[in-house]
Amino acid sequence: MRPRTVIRLAGTGIVLGGTALAYAALVERNLFTLRRFDVPVLPPDAEPLRILHLSDLHLTPDQRRKQDWVAALAATDPDLVITTGDHLAHPDAVPAVQRALAPLLERPGAFVFGSNDYTGPVLKNPFEYFARNRPYRAGADLPTEELRQGLTSAGWLDLNNARTLVKAGGRTVELLGVDDPHIARDDYASVAGPASPDADVHLGLTHSPEPEILHRMAADGFQLLLAGHTHGGQVRVPGAGALVTNCGLDRRMARGLHRWPGSAAWLHVSAGLGTHPTAPVRFACRPEASVLTLVPR
Repeated sequence: MRPRTVIRLAGTGIVLGGTALAYAALVERNLFTLRRFDVPVLPPDAEPLRILHLSDLHLTPDQRRKQDWVAALAATDPDLVITTGDHLAHPDAVPAVQRALAPLLERPGAFVFGSNDYTGPVLKNPFEYFARNRPYRAGADLPTEELRQGLTSAGWLDLNNARTLVKAGGRTVELLGVDDPHIARDDYASVAGPASPDADVHLGLTHSPEPEILHRMAADGFQLLLAGHTHGGQVRVPGAGALVTNCGLDRRMARGLHRWPGSAAWLHVSAGLGTHPTAPVRFACRPEASVLTLVPR
């Protein structure tokens, strides 16, 4: 191949790569998308139950457009709101979270935390995500208890290693949650046990969708398991999907609704609404929230 041809091809590759990076950083990460799924878990003839699932907001104080978009989700009229962690991305972000969630806090809701609700982001090499069993590096402490107080004082349920019943949409819903397994804060033994016969539907919550936790929830009879953490892969290759999940979950289940293997349970993994502040890009993986409509089996 002639030197001029090599130079021309290299230049074209640089331009295309730069264009893709600019799109991922400036365009797609702001293309907030609402996804809808029907989940067949209710008894025959039961009325539908709407769940709004949010995850991985990774909010900073200046992200007003994201805050406004989340607040407008109240128009979906959910019976129950679930958030599965990583609300924060800045020490001063609690007011931003409260502003974003304010209209939704009037609805029944529950939450678990993720690692970035405890400590802030640390600059890292993105290729580290391909390494298995890489050590977790924590940043500065974040105002976790201020966030918790803001959510619980509005009436939302703290499901970090907790289990309870709640009324939503005229039904009794059993909720079970664990604190983030990604940083070994989970304590499933403290909440384990068969699903309650007093509930109409049973939901399991975790930030990181670690298979061990999901297997135990499904074995206990929880019908719909909700998680985040993966960002859907954040950068996906068309035709191949997510390259990494940053946990033990199979890459094919990095986002969306899936039957959990070997069980009657469904798993919904939210690709989330934010990004790690040190890697503010998304490609072929728009930021998202989901409305899960529970319908008869």
